[in-house]
Amino acid sequence: MENLDRLCAEYGYKFAEEIKKALNSDAKKAETLITKALGVLQEQGLYAFVLFCKSRGSTEEKGAEEMKKITKELLKDKLSLISNDDLLEEIRKENGLASRSKLDDLLLAIQVLEKSLIYARYHAKAFANSQEKGNNQNSKVSEEHQ
Repeated sequence: MENLDRLCAEYGYKFAEEIKKALNSDAKKAETLITKALGVLQEQGLYAFVLFCKSRGSTEEKGAEEMKKITKELLKDKLSLISNDDLLEEIRKENGLASRSKLDDLLLAIQVLEKSLIYARYHAKAFANSQEKGNNQNSKVSEEHQ
């Protein structure tokens, strides 16, 4: 049996790292996108979360695409809750993740994704704090040389 907390920690880091890379190493933007996505998942559910990822504008588009890709990997490869790569189709289809017969799977998917995104938000915040400290040190060094 898979240790779900460890899996969430692993994917939390992966979400934060890959989204940050997709957003030109801007950890603050990654943190903001992850926080928004987490809020949508918690308040509106998995279907709204996927639509949120699809609807992001040009500034967040690459990060949202990365989020969707990692979500598919988590739900398909790690948890075997979906069978193809189209998340919306997997949720909507007759015997899909949102069907009555798969309610337990849907709840598991939401819980694991939610915890992963919570961890991702903390990772992104830590990345942002590290970047900020690095920027502050660089500015101090520049000031000293002037």
